[in-house]
Amino acid sequence: MSIEIKNLKYVYNPGLPGETVALDDVSLTISEGEMVGIIGHTGSGKSTLLQHMNGLLKPDSGHVFVDGECITDDKTDLVDIRRRVGLVFQYPEYQLFEETVVDDVAFGPKNLGIEGEELKKTVREAIEIVGLDYEEIKDSSPFELSGGMKRRVAIAGVIAMRPSVLILDEPTAGLDPTAHRDILSMIRRINEEKEITIILVSHNMGDIAKMCDRVIVMENGKIVLEGRPREIFTQDALLESMGLDVPPALDIMRKISKSIDGFTSSALTLDEAAEDIKEFMKRKK
Repeated sequence: MSIEIKNLKYVYNPGLPGETVALDDVSLTISEGEMVGIIGHTGSGKSTLLQHMNGLLKPDSGHVFVDGECITDDKTDLVDIRRRVGLVFQYPEYQLFEETVVDDVAFGPKNLGIEGEELKKTVREAIEIVGLDYEEIKDSSPFELSGGMKRRVAIAGVIAMRPSVLILDEPTAGLDPTAHRDILSMIRRINEEKEITIILVSHNMGDIAKMCDRVIVMENGKIVLEGRPREIFTQDALLESMGLDVPPALDIMRKISKSIDGFTSSALTLDEAAEDIKEFMKRKK
């Protein structure tokens, strides 16, 4: 499923002293199966843009198309759009409320009319795709789980509604390193196994560089850069002017390159850095 946005504009508090232009003539296309990262400092318009992608907000001007259907049209069935374009806000575990994991994950699909054996199959698949053991966890209280497991259960509840696009706003925020790594692995698995288009918002540049096919950079409600991770993160001076960092691996490897004669690396991820170091050591022998 693709998403196309044309000339989107949205203003908070129009005509009031606190009037703020959150989106200013934003246009972009996200293709089916892509994993796209959106970055920008706080207040750049990222979250506002996300909420237009499934109709939670309606633009002051411009249009949003989901698989060719204009969702800014008054006749659009937004309930169906929100099923097809799943949006996971920061700290989704705060929205858990049922007594068991199974009941919580089943809540969305039940409301879509899925029942019986199909419901059981849907819930099991959603729990397993986020990396949890169905039999082990199904009757547990979601409130007794670890933070990382709670978050995966919350995401499973969205996956169970069978979206074609999954939007994740800071999915690893506040997690310990192990849970952080598990969530990223889960996102990759969802993209590859379910062929779900992923839109990932994060302040963690290492995650964006590692995970995404394409990166969109926002500032003051506009898209200012768009391209593959290497194209974006090699423009570190421009990113710095917008208050953004480069991936930690790139920063470290550049410093090493300056201190060791004959060694150069523009690795974006730790895996790439390890390969560059390995190749350098081979040449030195």
